[in-house]
Amino acid sequence: MQTFHDIASLQQQLGHWRRAGERIALVPTMGNLHRGHLALVDSARHHADRVVATIFVNPLQFGPDEDFERYPRSFDEDCRQLEAAGCDLLFAPAAETLYPNGQSELTRIHVPGVSEGLCGAHRPGHFDGVATVVSLLFHITQPDVACFGEKDFQQLAVIRKLVRDQHFPIDIIGVPTVRDHDMLALSSRNAYLDSQQRARAARLPQLLKQMSERLGAGETIETVLHEGEQILREAGFTPEYLELRNALTLAPAEQASDDAVLLVAARLGQTRLIDNRRLASDS
Repeated sequence: MQTFHDIASLQQQLGHWRRAGERIALVPTMGNLHRGHLALVDSARHHADRVVATIFVNPLQFGPDEDFERYPRSFDEDCRQLEAAGCDLLFAPAAETLYPNGQSELTRIHVPGVSEGLCGAHRPGHFDGVATVVSLLFHITQPDVACFGEKDFQQLAVIRKLVRDQHFPIDIIGVPTVRDHDMLALSSRNAYLDSQQRARAARLPQLLKQMSERLGAGETIETVLHEGEQILREAGFTPEYLELRNALTLAPAEQASDDAVLLVAARLGQTRLIDNRRLASDS
């Protein structure tokens, strides 16, 4: 696996592959990789001849009181995992490489509609930071396809709208959430949980499954959401939101149909967890 930190060398290699007629897939990450990230690499390998991963802890998408400084970083181990997974190239730029003129006057991308509410309401500016860095990476690498995890459901919706609105000639592939043995969605931030919190965290996917079943049985959306939030609080979570939305538009769902998705964000101590469940899901 080749590793580049500068744009010129990266683009020289990508140009060589492109002239050879090879299809290129992009897997953007913030590092501290787990099996969920490696599933993105695996999906990318099935959709392209060459896989390019990026590792960049993007300061633009962190709020002033969030965990940018302590976000887990494990570059050497990440490189080992990416190479073992069959990644062809790693682009790991410094912030000065992507933002050479600093961040305060940087042109930023705002994706209206799908970026509002949910995580957008609780993390102001977060999705502007995501859309800005992803747009930059798309311009720099010009991939044919890019893979993103479905765990970050709202982020995936933001990126899909970004691609449509900006006419990027890129196929966006949503990759199913990878879960631990107790069905907790894998996340780099799970490392923040102590042993008691980690055991309690598994209540989150269990609750979504139970709520999905209740909605499927005909219980009202209002009742199921209200009682679900109560259950979260009783289990020691601090809920930020628990909502039923249309899976395509992220507008509030008016009925519990197969095109609806349950979305949740809640804190255990200082750790913020997110998850989702399509009502059409069988598992």
